[in-house]
Amino acid sequence: MKLADYTQTSFTHDGVTRPVLQHSPAGEPARGIIVIHEVPGITPAVLGFAERLVERGATVWLPSLLGTPGQGRNVAYLAQTVAKVCVAQEFAAWASHETPPVVEWLRALARSLSQELEGRAVGALGMCFSGGFALGMAADPVVKAPVLSQPAGPFALGRSRSRSIHVSDEDVAAIMANGCQVMGLRFTGDLAVPAERFATLRDTLGDRFIAVEIDSPDRSLSIKRSAHSVLTEDLIDVPGHPTHAALEQVLDFFDAQLP
Repeated sequence: MKLADYTQTSFTHDGVTRPVLQHSPAGEPARGIIVIHEVPGITPAVLGFAERLVERGATVWLPSLLGTPGQGRNVAYLAQTVAKVCVAQEFAAWASHETPPVVEWLRALARSLSQELEGRAVGALGMCFSGGFALGMAADPVVKAPVLSQPAGPFALGRSRSRSIHVSDEDVAAIMANGCQVMGLRFTGDLAVPAERFATLRDTLGDRFIAVEIDSPDRSLSIKRSAHSVLTEDLIDVPGHPTHAALEQVLDFFDAQLP
């Protein structure tokens, strides 16, 4: 799927306007899902993941929080966008036990998608710096299927940040009241997504948390020591490979939670 296949629009909430890419399947959509990109932005790999969702019958909205939609990854582009994540107050990349301000905008976007789907609940998936945003969105009852792919926020420097799930105590209570299941994905050797973070998710959510953890590194499976992006850049799209199995689990999760 190419960038040209998407409708490029925008969404405004509380005076903040951001670009949003939209794509729907032929016919009546089975569900709606918001995909929040990783660093550096809505890359071709992120669009490729979104295509899988559309093929499974989902209307997909991709808000652009950083970068230029459709632009591929390179070192300079990565460095530029990482710097923005580090300093932007809306992402709260260094803050423990705090829901980033951008999440309220994302909740409003989810409500708008739900309205387009006649009030049905919607899904949300965050990646990397935005991984925890999907969990924070589930404080709104309209979000019923949050997926946290390599949730790297807040930056895991120090014990408190390593254990943090990037959500305030107040929002944790609302998420628990929501009653939805939550899926999380990580490579075990990924220092940006420490085991302590998944331990907190297990402690907080109990059996409502579904953890998908892929052993890394693993030379026999071509999984690098630096493997981070489970569903995009480090996906090995071969049946039987652990990353392909993780992708299928995510697709099945959305199908089951958003019938």
